[in-house]
Amino acid sequence: MIERIAFVAYYQKQNIYSFNALIGAIETDDDLTDIKIYFVRGKENLFRELVTIKKEHQIVILGISFFTTQLWEINTLVKALRKKYSNQIIIIAGGPHPTGDPLRTLKMGFDIVVIGEGEETLRDLLKKVNENAIFDNVKGIAYLNSEKKYHYTGKRKLIDLDLYPPFPIKNSQFGAIEITRGCPYVCYFCQTPYILGTQPRHRSIKSICKYIEIMKKENLTDIRFITPNAFSYGSINGKIVNISKMEELLTNARTIIGRSGRIFFGSFPSEVRPEHVTKETLGLILDYANNDNIIIGAQSGSQKILDLCHRDHTIEDVINAVDLTVNFGLKINVDFIFGLPNESEEDIKLTINLMNTLTAKGAKIHTHAFIPLPQTPFAEKKITPIHEEIKKVVNNLNTRGLAFGDWKKQEKIALKISKYLRQAKVE
Repeated sequence: MIERIAFVAYYQKQNIYSFNALIGAIETDDDLTDIKIYFVRGKENLFRELVTIKKEHQIVILGISFFTTQLWEINTLVKALRKKYSNQIIIIAGGPHPTGDPLRTLKMGFDIVVIGEGEETLRDLLKKVNENAIFDNVKGIAYLNSEKKYHYTGKRKLIDLDLYPPFPIKNSQFGAIEITRGCPYVCYFCQTPYILGTQPRHRSIKSICKYIEIMKKENLTDIRFITPNAFSYGSINGKIVNISKMEELLTNARTIIGRSGRIFFGSFPSEVRPEHVTKETLGLILDYANNDNIIIGAQSGSQKILDLCHRDHTIEDVINAVDLTVNFGLKINVDFIFGLPNESEEDIKLTINLMNTLTAKGAKIHTHAFIPLPQTPFAEKKITPIHEEIKKVVNNLNTRGLAFGDWKKQEKIALKISKYLRQAKVE
């Protein structure tokens, strides 16, 4: 028997959390229970499985979420899909890059771009497809009309996290629980506030605990959280720390999973702001969590550069965070971004000095190269090669086990992205 609609999630490592939220939202809609969901990893598997999926369904919708760093990989994939299937499948794009650059994403060969948060938009879109109805009144999407002109249906209201699960339960794709969405700091190199808003929205403790209990029943007791800043949980504005709300969250989580379970708070896949590292916040980690490290963002050793990036913290905040964390017996990984716009020789020296100071105190440096991203204030800033002195210092730290990261790979892709953001199409 041929079924009506298949939704295929191109389930890549970099985009798992995004699809977990989207599929979780689809599962909870009673009008979409007849849509069959497929999770497919890898290009070869996608082409192989699409053959069968297409035979078994009247309509096949392929969802692809991607970052700007994945642009050329996805461009090649979509071209190959169009060559094989032409317009026989509907291909939808979403995620950071399509949201920031929807027109050129459509020109790559996508039928529709979901702009911003996708939970409600994707559900509404699937209903229209299922009803054979036009979708031009679905908020939050962009497409090329019959005259190949760009059309955006308008911005959708930001969602309430409590209304949707953080992962698919029926399809058993459990994972990290998103507890906060949105960031008030508006760093000029980061897409997060431009996509998800500047007002933090917190999932309630009741909702979080509901999904921890579900995971516990599946014997999954390693609990990780997705948040732009773990120490902002419960904060009314994301800037004033709410110790009591964080402790309430961690106490309840620990009660559910017991002492044999593990809680990771302030470590991968999230991080914390340096100025929010205090005796009180670190005490919560020691009392309730199992991670032996936290991640903070320093980004530069120059206060001038931090201010130009709109970071809203000081160099002293970074140093204090490292001192406190090490004194509490925890490890600390500190993010630095090399090649940030407007760096001078003096700024580079200050960054080198800060990295040396922090590693001498016991920190590790997580190295990044500046990558321009669409929709951000730094999108069209000039890319400059990473300074030779930075390379020399980082290589030395690497050999001593004091630095890690993909800055070399990022530096290469940054040049390619910079060129792309200044031209009309993907080559």
